[in-house]
Amino acid sequence: MPSPARGGSQRETGQADDAAERGSRERGTGGRLLCALEMEMTNSKVDCVNCDGLINRNGGDSAEVSVPLSLSGKRISPMEGDELYRLRDRKFLLEDKKRLCALALGTALLGIVLMIIHAEICPRYYQPDMEIPLIINCSISLSTGCLLVLIITFHYKDIRLFVIDHNQVDWRIAMTSHRVLVITLELLVCVIHPVETYWGAGPPGNSSSSAPLCVSNLHGEALMDIELLLSVLMFLRLYLVHRAILLHSKVLLSASYRSIGSLNNINFTFRFVLKVLMNKYPARTLLVFILSFWLTASWMLTQCERKTQQSTGNMDMALWLIAITFLTVGYGDVAPNTSCGKAVCLFTGVMGVACTAMLVAVVTKMLALNKGEKHVHFFMLDIQISKRIRHAAANVLRECWLLHRANLTKGNRGEHRRHQRCLLEAIRVFRHLRLKQRKLRDYVSEMVDLPKMQMIMCDLSANWNNSYREMEQRILSMEQKLDELSRCFQQTSELLAQVLRHRKSEIR
Repeated sequence: MPSPARGGSQRETGQADDAAERGSRERGTGGRLLCALEMEMTNSKVDCVNCDGLINRNGGDSAEVSVPLSLSGKRISPMEGDELYRLRDRKFLLEDKKRLCALALGTALLGIVLMIIHAEICPRYYQPDMEIPLIINCSISLSTGCLLVLIITFHYKDIRLFVIDHNQVDWRIAMTSHRVLVITLELLVCVIHPVETYWGAGPPGNSSSSAPLCVSNLHGEALMDIELLLSVLMFLRLYLVHRAILLHSKVLLSASYRSIGSLNNINFTFRFVLKVLMNKYPARTLLVFILSFWLTASWMLTQCERKTQQSTGNMDMALWLIAITFLTVGYGDVAPNTSCGKAVCLFTGVMGVACTAMLVAVVTKMLALNKGEKHVHFFMLDIQISKRIRHAAANVLRECWLLHRANLTKGNRGEHRRHQRCLLEAIRVFRHLRLKQRKLRDYVSEMVDLPKMQMIMCDLSANWNNSYREMEQRILSMEQKLDELSRCFQQTSELLAQVLRHRKSEIR
């Protein structure tokens, strides 16, 4: 039988072990919580495996650490922990999509810039023995490959985001026909680039005419046209601009925008973001778009018209032709000669009409009066018309008096007819001013402010509610009085019955 001292020592050691284990668990959970807090505050991806390893090295239990924790340090259910991890992964995926879209746009612009540099300096500085064209072409192809990788990675992140939003469904469900078509079209658009080869042939036979691209005469005219078409089609990569604007806009990043938009069933697409930009910065948005389109279309026209050796093959004349076509002026002094140039000018005219319509709408909105200015303006117009109506009424009375005096004096008939004409003219002016005042007041009555109408409706509803409550109180008081009257009638009938019985007994 163990002694009491030994039993006490064993209990003390057991309590010490329990306390150490609880301390280690608290340190483990505290470390996990600290790691989670650091991850949320620094807005960076923290490796939870490293955090677990840190806790295990401190003596924590891995099974205990695997339970998710809330910010208060309390254990939460596995379902709530999964929701927290889903929100965290969703946030990281959105950040990755933004970063990938910015990199893809930068890579696309780099390929377009290299193509422009190659096409501009090619007919002037390149020689048949130089390797610079091959280096630039390889750089364009390399940037195209990087762009394809970035596009595929972007859609991979998008599919993962779809899986997280729909609570761990199969990823193959996200691959709808529309998504597959969009991905295929994007890859086809991004893979387009000039793949010309520079042959080390001798100088061309006709040294006076420079080829529009770095293609030797051995390739023929057809290959030049194909290279020109591929160079122009590289500008289709600029579709990434609208995606970058959408992913980096404050509308999509703002939680208040998203919450209020979800309550009103608004889809945060590029169309909505463009409307917001046109309402907030109309002049800046139109200016950037018009300048970008002007320079791009001018360069395209230059490339299309360069092989014709005409004035439109120069950049200055191309800028002039695009400007007058965009403004739908068309002086006729310069005209495109190739089919490619005509197509560019036709597209420029269509875009010019659209931008002119938007510009007119923006200017009209800027010149329109606001509510306060409209109220002041129409109030002053009403005062002026009222003064003119009083003057017209006074003229009518004066002409009536003059006509009556002419009738009394029985003077000249010419004077009588003159006063009649003046009276009719005064009546016409008076009626015209009254009609004008009526139209003005009708227009002002249509400009009733919505907040004012809401206040009026709120006051009416409040008055109706008060009247309804008063009517209910009156009905209740009437019911109480009717109950009292019925009780009084019952007591009176009982008293009358007692008196009649007493009288009958007395008579007997």
